Amino acid sequence: MRVGLIIYGSLETVSGGYLYDKQLVNYLTNEGDDVDIVSLPPGTYAEHLQDNFSADLRKRLQTADYDILLQDELNHPSLFLLNGRLSKRYPIVAITHHLRVHEQHPAYKMPFYRWVERTYLNSVDGFICNSQTTRQSIEALVRETRPHIISSPAGNRFADAPPRPAQERESSRLRILFVGNVIPRKGLDTLLTALAYLDRDRFELHVVGNQDVDPAYMRLIDQLIAEFHLENNVTVTGTVSDDDLMVQYQWADVLVVPSTYEGFGIVYMEAMRFGVPAIGSTAGAAKEIITHRQNGFLVDPGDIHAISGHLKQLYMDRGLLARISDAARRRYDLHPSWTASMSRIRTFMQRIVATKGLPNDGNRSKPTRPLPKRRINQHL
Repeated sequence: MRVGLIIYGSLETVSGGYLYDKQLVNYLTNEGDDVDIVSLPPGTYAEHLQDNFSADLRKRLQTADYDILLQDELNHPSLFLLNGRLSKRYPIVAITHHLRVHEQHPAYKMPFYRWVERTYLNSVDGFICNSQTTRQSIEALVRETRPHIISSPAGNRFADAPPRPAQERESSRLRILFVGNVIPRKGLDTLLTALAYLDRDRFELHVVGNQDVDPAYMRLIDQLIAEFHLENNVTVTGTVSDDDLMVQYQWADVLVVPSTYEGFGIVYMEAMRFGVPAIGSTAGAAKEIITHRQNGFLVDPGDIHAISGHLKQLYMDRGLLARISDAARRRYDLHPSWTASMSRIRTFMQRIVATKGLPNDGNRSKPTRPLPKRRINQHL
């Protein structure tokens, strides 16, 4: 297949969504497909809206020799009008991680964001969804049912290293790990506030993630650490390599990322690969990974007392920690690998190419024959 993919910036951007896109690109190229990455410059929401009127972008997309065009749904402000102006020479499919309307923004902006995103979702021919929760969010905004597939991210991108033995979890402190970009949606401020209710001798927290995405929020995090006298309990490491992140997962007793919303939550699954249970939010798709009180805990967004209560329980009852750690690893073992998930997407794409308008199970048409392996073409 000749595949186009529209993203902002680089596939090397550190986030769950970009990791998903990168895994898909790698799988497609290994299978012999020709992937043309159309990289739009990062910018503000207002700047992205102007992309819809770019004659160069429109000409490039109209003349491209694609069998199918994939668009990361993150790019929807750049494409919500442009898609309707393209001659449909190929099907357009949105890779959807989570919708902007589920993020926290000023209330007066939300009606406009909803209109833009709804217009975009109605301009494409199909959807690749990372979770059932994401699929349901899309269905609430589109006018009619159209082809889609739910293919979840995986947690197996690390080298084959065993989780830390259970006896090594008998530390005098509970080892808490936060993994995610330091942005309001991820809820690090909620976690720090919850830790203020715990005995300082009973825990340590490692924060792994990009600190430069939202400087104002990072300043708030620094203020909270100082205000709650957590300097000796919290280590902020910034962005790390995959090898170093693997070490962090092996170190941890529990992962806590109490996001206000997650379209999936790859870090929960990655932690479970190392037998690390997770505490996540009831908002979004974390509930598709975490079963409350079995392999982790689910808390309402912003519920600091629930978080502190669960952490205190894990510190006091190491038998409970061992049981839910074992359950976390079993949950990981049941989850598909990246190869399995990306293979399902490729089959779906082949069926979309063969005929538009398939029913959502997409099982009536034959896949197209792959082309000889070619290079990835990236245009910045």
